[in-house]
Amino acid sequence: MADPRPLLLNDSEPTQLHNGRPTRIASLDVFRGLSVFLMIVVDYGGSIFPIIAHAPWNGIHLADFVMPFFLFIAGISLALVYKRRPQRTQATCKALARAVKLFVLGIVLQGGYFHGITSLTFGVDVERIRLLGILQRISIGYIVAALCEIWLPPPRWKEINFLKSYYWHWFVVVILLALYSGLLYGLYVPDWQFDISASTSSLPPIGGGDVYTVNCSVRGDLGPACNSAGMIDRYILGLGHLYRKPVYRNLRECNMSKGQVSDSSPSWCHAPFDPEGILSSITAAVSCIIGLQYGHVLAHLQDHKERQYNWICFSLSSLALGLFLASTGIPINKALYTVSYMLLTSAGSGLTFIALYYLVDVHGHRRLTAVLEWMGKHSLSIFVLVSSNLAVIAIHGFYWNKPENNIINWIVTRFDRT
Repeated sequence: MADPRPLLLNDSEPTQLHNGRPTRIASLDVFRGLSVFLMIVVDYGGSIFPIIAHAPWNGIHLADFVMPFFLFIAGISLALVYKRRPQRTQATCKALARAVKLFVLGIVLQGGYFHGITSLTFGVDVERIRLLGILQRISIGYIVAALCEIWLPPPRWKEINFLKSYYWHWFVVVILLALYSGLLYGLYVPDWQFDISASTSSLPPIGGGDVYTVNCSVRGDLGPACNSAGMIDRYILGLGHLYRKPVYRNLRECNMSKGQVSDSSPSWCHAPFDPEGILSSITAAVSCIIGLQYGHVLAHLQDHKERQYNWICFSLSSLALGLFLASTGIPINKALYTVSYMLLTSAGSGLTFIALYYLVDVHGHRRLTAVLEWMGKHSLSIFVLVSSNLAVIAIHGFYWNKPENNIINWIVTRFDRT
């Protein structure tokens, strides 16, 4: 049985007619299933094949497309859910309630309560619980896009055009990007310290001392040590509530070996940093609004060619602009969710959805994607099992003679290169 409220708004309103009867947009379920599948592949295969894992800092790998895919799908689904204009106050209350539920579920799943795949224990110190994560980011993008769709005026003319029809949505996009850029480049980041023994890291004190100093005193730095995104999270959330194993520890400067940062590494290599932080959630919300515009085309246009033409034009425009910004020095960075990264991944999301739509909804090749479609319809259940490691822990619980002799440890010891 499919989830009644699956991940990423799977309760989409049918927009196509077949023999006079409404049908689901199957490609949207397939895309959702593909995103969940990719999440599983990069989570469990990233340590074996680093090329598909998250880029340590600048750059883009396969894993860096997963979050934008989720946000893009949420945006498309919103346009279908609100195709018929709802009562605004009631719709807002429901959207807020759903966003809160998604946010709280994210804290439970990724806040540290469930431990790693090699541990059968659970529980978390509330002073160290991680407050932000994947579902929290999706909930933020969802509520921003939902409020745009509920409260901002609908188009007054029949023709659907990305820029003209929903100009108020694009005005919100401009405001969000201006706010993001102003904070990212304009805030002054002073020198800062963190205490490794004070619940900010799982690493032991080094050299007899447990206080590290990171020398910054800069403005507009986009490196892992002195960016304003990290500073905002440290001030608002606190070091104890950030992600304690940031992917930038895989940079050469950090000399990572067997899961531990070298004693000789720069001080910032030992510090926590949240890739789903407050500042980067602003541009992540823009990804959701962009998906919303693709959903408008899906909701209001019925001709396949017309839909694909609009989508291709916008995807290629986003791709060209993203590449241009990257060439001018704005790095492609998932941890900071830079504008170039947002545009390129939005373009990638759009092109992927176009390909699936052409394959599944236009030509009807649903057998080829039946498994992904099933995963899309049960996405929340799968996400819970994967992100909490419940499925892996269940397998881990069966062993020979002693707990260490289990299939999970066998796989980890032979294939995990971190």
